[in-house]
Amino acid sequence: MKAFLLLSAFLCIIAAMNPVLATADQQPEMIAEKVAIKFTRGVTNTFTSIFELPKQTILTGRDMGTVGYVIGPIKGVGMFFFRGVIGITETLFCLVPQPGYYDSMIEPVYVWQGWEPKRDTTKAVVEDK
Repeated sequence: MKAFLLLSAFLCIIAAMNPVLATADQQPEMIAEKVAIKFTRGVTNTFTSIFELPKQTILTGRDMGTVGYVIGPIKGVGMFFFRGVIGITETLFCLVPQPGYYDSMIEPVYVWQGWEPKRDTTKAVVEDK
């Protein structure tokens, strides 16, 4: 019974030390910079999420035509809440190195990115004969 308890305690100590050993090679200033970037990105996305309404209206209208101006605001409301929740989450959990070591949880990272038109990949390739 003592051996089982000692083995369990030893395994718990090793499991607790594993995250510490994984981040031991990172320089503190590099970690602090990534935390600051994640915090700033979260605050920015929280406060600029309202701009998803016009963005989605314009993008959907451009891609779908007249119907897009009806569907776009609906997508904009959904993206407003999505970007806002992601921004709040990144702000509150800026010290947690998830997902992917302080990477962004949403693409595009900011609301002012992602205005490029979609590429048309449906055109058939015409061969010269």
